[in-house]
Amino acid sequence: MKLAGCGLRGCRIWQKTPVTVLVTGAAGQIGYALVPMVARGLMLGPDQPVILHMLDILPNAEALNGVKMELVDAAFSLLKGVVATTDVVEACTGVNIAVMIGGFPRKEGMERKDVMSKNVSIYKAQASALEKYAAPNCKVLVVANPANTNAVILKEFAPSIPAKNITCLTRLDHNRALAQIAERLNVHVGDVKNVIIWGNHSSTQYPDVNHATVVTKDGEKQVRELVTDHQWLYGEFITAVQQRGAEIIKARKLSSALSAASSACDHMRDWVLGTSKGTWVSMGVYSDGSYGVPAGLIYSFPVTCDKGGWSILQGLKIDDFSRAKLDATATELVEEKSFAYSCLQ
Repeated sequence: MKLAGCGLRGCRIWQKTPVTVLVTGAAGQIGYALVPMVARGLMLGPDQPVILHMLDILPNAEALNGVKMELVDAAFSLLKGVVATTDVVEACTGVNIAVMIGGFPRKEGMERKDVMSKNVSIYKAQASALEKYAAPNCKVLVVANPANTNAVILKEFAPSIPAKNITCLTRLDHNRALAQIAERLNVHVGDVKNVIIWGNHSSTQYPDVNHATVVTKDGEKQVRELVTDHQWLYGEFITAVQQRGAEIIKARKLSSALSAASSACDHMRDWVLGTSKGTWVSMGVYSDGSYGVPAGLIYSFPVTCDKGGWSILQGLKIDDFSRAKLDATATELVEEKSFAYSCLQ
C-alpha cells in the first residue's frame, strides 16, 4: 500500500498498490464487457486500484483503441492506467493477473479439434510471453475454448508459473446451474449454493446437485429434497446447463459475452478474496488425482479459496451415476490433451 491524499486538509488514507490485469482479446465481445467490470472493482474489490493491459490482434487495433477511449471517458476512480496494444510482450510485461479471452473462434462447419489445433500456436506464443515478462506469481484464467486444454498448453510453455496459478473458466457453467435450480424452485439465485461442475467446459461436463442446498424460511435444505422430479435433475437439468451457450447463440446470434465476463469476475474475485464459509465454487484447476481424476489434467472441481489460493474440496460422496459422468469427461480431456500435444510436434 501507499499513502495518498484524499483531497481534504489533514486527511490521509492508505491506498493499495495497483494490480496490473491483462485481458487478451479485449476488443471482442467478452473483453468489451469485462474491462469496465474490472475497472469498476467488480473483480478485485471496491478498494483495489488496477492498471489494465489490453491485447488484441492487429486487425482489431482500431477497435481496441476505441475501447481504451471509452475506459478513459468513463472516468473510473480505480483505473490507474490503460495499455492498449497488439504487442504480446508489451501486454504481458509486469502483469499480476491474466485473463486469456483471445483465441481462434469456432466457425460454422469446424470441429472442436480444428479450433484446438489453431489455438495451440496462439497459446504457445502468449504463454512464452507470460513466462518471460509477467510478474512473479501471476495468476492466469483461461476463458477461450477449449479452455481446459488451452490452459494445459499454456502451462507447458510457462513452466515457471506455478501449476496452482493456472486455471480455466467453468464458473459460467456453475452460475448457469445455480440459475436453473433457482428458476425451477422459484427462489432467488443467491439462496442456492454448492452446485458442482465436474470436468471439461464442453458438452461432457457434469452439473452435479447432489450436494447443493437452498436457503428457505425453514432453514437450509438439500436441492434433491426440494426438487422431487429426479428425472428432471438427471436429464433436462444437465442438458440445459450443457447446452445453454448454444441456446444463447441461437437467440442472440452471438455468443454469451455478458455472462461470461461476469463469471470471469466471479472466478477471480473468489480466488483472490476468498469464498464464503460453507460455500464452494467450480474452477478448472490442475488435478492432483482427487476423485479418481487423472493427475495433470485441467479439470473442473469444487474448490474453496482462501488467502489467494484454492483447494479442492475433499470427501464428497460420489454415487454410481456421478462416477460415470466424472470418468466420461475425464476421458475426453485425456484425448484432447493428447491431440493438443500432437499439434506441437
